[in-house]
Amino acid sequence: MWEAYRAARPETVLAGGEYTVEHFGDNARLADELLDIVLSGRKRATAELVTDFVARGDLVPRIGSHWIACDSSGAPRIIMRTTELRLGPFISGDAAFAADEGEDDGSLESWQREHRRYWTRVAAARGAEWSEEDEIVFERFRVVWPPEHAD
Repeated sequence: MWEAYRAARPETVLAGGEYTVEHFGDNARLADELLDIVLSGRKRATAELVTDFVARGDLVPRIGSHWIACDSSGAPRIIMRTTELRLGPFISGDAAFAADEGEDDGSLESWQREHRRYWTRVAAARGAEWSEEDEIVFERFRVVWPPEHAD
């Protein structure tokens, strides 16, 4: 997938050629569910704890970086490119960001409820306790490949 994208968009890759290969969420059901929302065009943002990047040994993304999103089987489905980043605590997540994440009903209340549950679970899985003061990467992206899913 990356080679096809690089051949079709060499100038874009030269400007931001690093990429990660990942999936959404922390389980197969969530990975596929969130990928489907991206494929539908409803999801164009995501949020992740800085401590999760650190625990995996990954750097926080930068504007222009790419992400190959896989389904739960590990098959690459799309390439996304980061268009906006900011760091902040939980309380800084706003209604516009919740709507751009496109999950559940798209409301801020739902975003807060579900992310509290998610971050409590993923922090516990690595032996930590999540706090609303923990730093979060708020990321907006666009789908750039394959062409039938690109924005």
